[in-house]
Amino acid sequence: MPLIKHFEEIRAWQEARELVKEVYRITRQGEFARDFGLRDQIQRASVSVMTNIAEGFDCDSNTEFARFLGYSRRSAVETQSLLYAALDVGYIDQETFNELYQKAEKAKALVGGFRHALKRNA
Repeated sequence: MPLIKHFEEIRAWQEARELVKEVYRITRQGEFARDFGLRDQIQRASVSVMTNIAEGFDCDSNTEFARFLGYSRRSAVETQSLLYAALDVGYIDQETFNELYQKAEKAKALVGGFRHALKRNA
């Protein structure tokens, strides 16, 4: 496996970035845009998925990086949970929920795989 020199090369970070773009897109629309609490929380959670990957990349050890990847995974799960809230109050429809839930699931899976590999090589 080639050495990763920049966090932007990490596939999990790339997928998390796509999740962020979609979360921001939906939270700028309709009533969702006016629900400051839920809007801000889901935005922060999704951004945290990608920022924890980037922050962990600059750690001094694989063990510490793996810890940040754990935070990233939990932020993806938080995003998924908040999507349920958005669906339940009618801010998003089922199709949008499914698409974003799957994006979060993909990011979570990529982060988990990367974390497992780091722990194996720690």
